[in-house]
Amino acid sequence: MDREIPKEVRARARRKTFITYGAIAAAVIAVVVVLTSLMRTSLTRKDVIIVTADQGSIETTVSATGKVVPAFEEIINSPINTRIVEIYCKAGDSVGAGTPLLRLDLQSTETELNKLMDQIEMKRYELEQQRINNDTRLSDLDMQIKVKAMAVNRMEVELRNERYLDSLGSGTGDRVKQVELAYNTGKLELEQMKQQLENERKVTDADLKVKDLELNIFGKNLGEMKRTLDDARIKAPRAATLTYINNQIGQKVSEGERIAVISDLSHFKVEGEIADSYGDRVSVGGKAVVKIGKEKLSGTVTNVTPLSRNGVISFNVQLDEDNHRRLRSGLKTDVYVMCDVVEDVTRIANGSFYTGPGEYELFVLDGENELVKRKVRLGDSNFENVEVVRGISPGEQVVISDMSQYKNSNKLKLK
Repeated sequence: MDREIPKEVRARARRKTFITYGAIAAAVIAVVVVLTSLMRTSLTRKDVIIVTADQGSIETTVSATGKVVPAFEEIINSPINTRIVEIYCKAGDSVGAGTPLLRLDLQSTETELNKLMDQIEMKRYELEQQRINNDTRLSDLDMQIKVKAMAVNRMEVELRNERYLDSLGSGTGDRVKQVELAYNTGKLELEQMKQQLENERKVTDADLKVKDLELNIFGKNLGEMKRTLDDARIKAPRAATLTYINNQIGQKVSEGERIAVISDLSHFKVEGEIADSYGDRVSVGGKAVVKIGKEKLSGTVTNVTPLSRNGVISFNVQLDEDNHRRLRSGLKTDVYVMCDVVEDVTRIANGSFYTGPGEYELFVLDGENELVKRKVRLGDSNFENVEVVRGISPGEQVVISDMSQYKNSNKLKLK
């Protein structure tokens, strides 16, 4: 016959069961916590750059790309259509002022020059001939006027005599009228000849001016051709380095075609490009900083192109130290153009994470060993600091390294 189990025994059994299940549940939770902790992404401090946010001012800049180019560069173009005959220098040579660089075929140009010189000589003879003919014609007219004046004077005397005889009764009225008519006609003819002489002088002066002008035009053409011929004897205009030369002997070159380039490789400037959306923030006279590795070179914006090309605006930066040892022609640089000063703002150090004003997700140190992702808004910047609009307070520590590989993680364990 079965006996009834006492209540105390059943209670102890139930408590034992509860304790067993509770211990199992606690063990499971502990395992889950441990596994979660072990599965959380972790990284060491030396793998990231952590900075502390502070309060201060920022001299805002806009960033641009730049390229180091010689401060002085001159392109030498062919002044005529010709061909290359000889090469005297090669690219990379240092040349002095007046150093021959190459020789062009100048035979046809020299022939044209000689022909033009002959034409000028002929124009000089024509001018001299015109001057002699004019003098002869004017002298003839002047002599004719003198003869005519003498004839008119004789007619005047004759008229006075006829009038005197007529007053004595020895002459006739018809004779007086006849002599008077001849005298008046002679005076008119004399005035006509004087006017003809005056007009002839004006005409001859105009003819001489035309001939003289033609001679001057030929002279100017001769001077221009001499300059062209002299330019065709290609020489270095100043002491510099020959960075390019067309060394293809026999090759035909057209007028205006580039055949050589000389550059001053001891002094440099920076040609920058910036998105046209920032065009209003770059102006002539503005300060700029050119960053080459860890070197920072200060300079001034000297030229800004007024037009946008392919979405960018070009400008030049004149460096304060344009002969710095790190400067090399063609070297790519970062350029920061100073825009404005923002006072009393929260700021963090600039880094590779920053690409312009806007929203960012940055990791902020929470406690000693945990990084928590936080949405922040950043504003303007310079090459050293970035303005924090919201999301970070002064004194907080922020990761400024490239954390793109952890974009799917909200928390990171810091070792």
